[in-house]
Amino acid sequence: MLDALTVAIGAAALALAAWCGFAAFRDQPTKDWHFIGMAVVSVLALVQLAVGIVQLARGEKPDEGGVIFVSYLLGAFAAIPAAGFLSLAERTRWGSATVAAGAVVLAVLEVRLYDIWGGIGA
Repeated sequence: MLDALTVAIGAAALALAAWCGFAAFRDQPTKDWHFIGMAVVSVLALVQLAVGIVQLARGEKPDEGGVIFVSYLLGAFAAIPAAGFLSLAERTRWGSATVAAGAVVLAVLEVRLYDIWGGIGA
């Protein structure tokens, strides 16, 4: 896995979480700028999904198994779009809080992906 990409996604996800968490704190729903931020993070996760699949196709193997790795890749890719759609249904501060929570989940998934690939303790 590309360590730099994993760190970039985790950092971008935490920045998005802070931004949307601040909006929730100020009693604001998600706005267009938040959706642009979600799109950027989602594109990064899509790139990671593609890189992960290419590495598996080239014969590289994660330490904890390919099925778990692909499952986490798909979950990481889906976390922000799912939170974004939920925030559209809830046009209050709780929509912003939902995106913040989804972004924190993505950051945790990135740490786990790094671990599954063999980054921690390898």
